Amino acid sequence: MSGGGSFSSDQSVAHATADGQMVPTTRRARVTSIQAEGAANSSIVFKSGGASGTVIATYEFGTEGLDMYIPGSGILFTEGVYLDLTTTPSVTITFT
Repeated sequence: MSGGGSFSSDQSVAHATADGQMVPTTRRARVTSIQAEGAANSSIVFKSGGASGTVIATYEFGTEGLDMYIPGSGILFTEGVYLDLTTTPSVTITFT
């Protein structure tokens, strides 16, 4: 690594196979990567503030699935991360 310094990370990982709270609403989080198993007409909706909270991001994809790294500091969720799945077998996120 350039810089020759010491690097550290406080990354955590959460996995879900159904709708639900991935990071508690009492916790702030920045999602830095998303992996989702694909199926026909899959979609995932990420919300902050629980099931009836604010929609932060929506992704639609097919059988190819989803594998993405979020640049910069990631996507900010001020009141936890709630996941709403449609035809998606599983999702894994990395967050700080």
